[in-house]
Amino acid sequence: MIQELFDLSGKVALITGGTHGIGMAIGKTLGKAGAKICINDIDEAKLATAKEEYAAAGIDAYTLVFNVTDEADVDAGISKIENEVGPIDILVNNAGIIKRVPILDMPVADYKMVIDVDLIAPFIVGKRVAPGMIQKGGGKIINMCSMMSIYGRNSVSAYASAKGGLKLLTANMCCEWAKHNIQVNGIGPGYIATTQTEPIRVGGHPFNDLVMTRTPAGRWGEPEDVGNAALFLASKATEFVNGHILYVDGGILANFGYVKGENDL
Repeated sequence: MIQELFDLSGKVALITGGTHGIGMAIGKTLGKAGAKICINDIDEAKLATAKEEYAAAGIDAYTLVFNVTDEADVDAGISKIENEVGPIDILVNNAGIIKRVPILDMPVADYKMVIDVDLIAPFIVGKRVAPGMIQKGGGKIINMCSMMSIYGRNSVSAYASAKGGLKLLTANMCCEWAKHNIQVNGIGPGYIATTQTEPIRVGGHPFNDLVMTRTPAGRWGEPEDVGNAALFLASKATEFVNGHILYVDGGILANFGYVKGENDL
């Protein structure tokens, strides 16, 4: 049956940084599809608040503290998940940061910090989770890429460098692990309406005008739009989809020169 393709009952899903925004939307969507949701953060207070929000959605999320950039900490955290919840079937490398600083003003330490969280962490966590998936005979890894995986923009050099690298890390994970029935894909969100983007969406901010006029869909994306894409990539429907980046962007990459009104002829 078609419904069975998207049934994740019995699956264990780890969403790194799944305490808010897009990560939480992914966690809620996978949880409503039946997966046992595990989330991590380095902040216990954020985890406690997130656990309550998941519970309000009918999801009993397993929460734990570990740092995705620390190999020993990742090993300990995932070992705990394996012992207390079960082997991980679905990994969503979602934890990430961004620093909007022009190149000439960015300290090297800040550049490295973004690379550590957005690129090296998915390598560390993926490397730790993959052996269990190989032993089980399959699994799903979803890396949170970006439109900045393929183009640049002012003041996001570190983020774009990391996300560009993550796109190719996704391809290389696919090349090495597809033979073990592990599907490794990425999601490239467009401009999504989250609490983080609220300051540039309201009050007549010029960036809101840019998004609204350049996006063919004529709107900001919702976190649930990304959650639905994650469900697709985590499901049985994508057993032969591998090394792909699914851009959830309302069409902005298809025609970045689109201007609402001028192109509606």
